[in-house]
Amino acid sequence: MGDAGKSVSFDELGRADLHVDAVYESGRSGNAGDDPFPRLLRVSNMGGFRYRGTLAALEMVVLTSSLADANWPDEIDRETGVFTYYGDNKQPGRALHATPRNGNELLRRIFAAAHEGEAGRRRVPPIFVFGNTGEWRDVMFLGLAVPGTSEQQVAEDLVAIWRTADDMRFQNYRARFTILNVPLVERAWIEEVIAGTPHTPRAPQAWMEWVDKGRYRSLKSTRSTKHRTKVEQLPAGAEDLAIIREVQQFFEGRPHDFEKCAAAIARLMLPDITELDLTRPSRDGGRDAIGKLRLGHGIASILVDFALEAKCYALDNSVGVREMSRLISRLRHRQFGILVTTSYVDLQAYREIKEDEHPIIVIAAADIVGLLKRHGYADPTAVRSWLEREFSAPSVEP
Repeated sequence: MGDAGKSVSFDELGRADLHVDAVYESGRSGNAGDDPFPRLLRVSNMGGFRYRGTLAALEMVVLTSSLADANWPDEIDRETGVFTYYGDNKQPGRALHATPRNGNELLRRIFAAAHEGEAGRRRVPPIFVFGNTGEWRDVMFLGLAVPGTSEQQVAEDLVAIWRTADDMRFQNYRARFTILNVPLVERAWIEEVIAGTPHTPRAPQAWMEWVDKGRYRSLKSTRSTKHRTKVEQLPAGAEDLAIIREVQQFFEGRPHDFEKCAAAIARLMLPDITELDLTRPSRDGGRDAIGKLRLGHGIASILVDFALEAKCYALDNSVGVREMSRLISRLRHRQFGILVTTSYVDLQAYREIKEDEHPIIVIAAADIVGLLKRHGYADPTAVRSWLEREFSAPSVEP
């Protein structure tokens, strides 16, 4: 797909093509002059939003992200080509569009133009997406992007969401872009973009198809293996591990109470769940909840039944074949299953799910952390407050 492992030196930036997944090195002097973007794309060396032109007449936009901000979890889904990016109003005290570098105003303008037909799309500049590597100021090229996705409605691709910090409520944007199927962006076109003439024969075909027809041709990558490893299912960083331990320890000694939490987590992943009823602990028989998921919209929609099982396990205690078989055995025709666990599914059980094509969604420890972060619970304290508010054991009067 891309050029993972390819690296372009600081001295070569001014004449380099852009290869997806290639690293573009910064300088090594230890000052602002090390920033690669002034050489690579001739944009400023400040902030996550860089652009050429003016807000009223944008010529190029460069989005950068560490992909590691717990409170604002930018994310690239390489299987679908969807890039989720948060705006720059990340602290209370300002209005949504009143940010110093105009990042949210920029988002508002390019998404508004994208919704105005071909004439509007021609005003949307090329958008180059990069991720920080963590080494000096080196960056990895993630792809050429356009606003919106083929799967989402117009009203859902740029959404103002509320957050709370220091007991103050404020808004920021969550934007969804499509990374186009453009593995290589040639330097000749980049120079034309810099000159203010992007709509030329050198423009990438997938980008011009979006400009002319509004067609999204995303850069998708298929996993070589369908089952996830233990490492992929468990949180990696210290804070993420602390979050999942907060959940696990909160329900220690009362695993049946975790079933309500698991149901809430399933709703975070699948907001179109319309019904979800917990079964009684004495008769759950491997099925902790049953529910219905709505597919489609309005009168044309249908409801699909599912069964949910919750396993509040320590991180070193996996969900094995026995537990998974209990859930599988209770799935009827045209039903699917959801397993929510604070640990992981062991290799043999996961392989059997995938190889036998059982319709089961696995929400493992890393997934729980990701869902909580995306919904505003980005650290152990916030998670603890959520747990105490929603799932505290009822008090027993003497």
